[in-house]
Amino acid sequence: MSEENIVYVGNKPVMNYVLAVVTQINNGALEVYLKARGRAISRAVDVAEIVRNRFVTDIEVGQISIDTEEVVDDNGVTNVSIIEIPLHR
Repeated sequence: MSEENIVYVGNKPVMNYVLAVVTQINNGALEVYLKARGRAISRAVDVAEIVRNRFVTDIEVGQISIDTEEVVDDNGVTNVSIIEIPLHR
């Protein structure tokens, strides 16, 4: 997986990430990965569904992977959920 084919989903509006995915697909990328952590996971799912239903109707969702990552902050160690959604033609 190439680093340039990854879209990291965060706190920006959903359409920003949709545009990033559609741009990658239109530039010839055969596969784009959506990655999100914590509360951004639902936003990543929204991005995948909007891309699939409205913009690139022939795109398919690959094998979704989920995981947990330990994040160290001022309050100690916190577990954060991670999702990776591959979209491919």
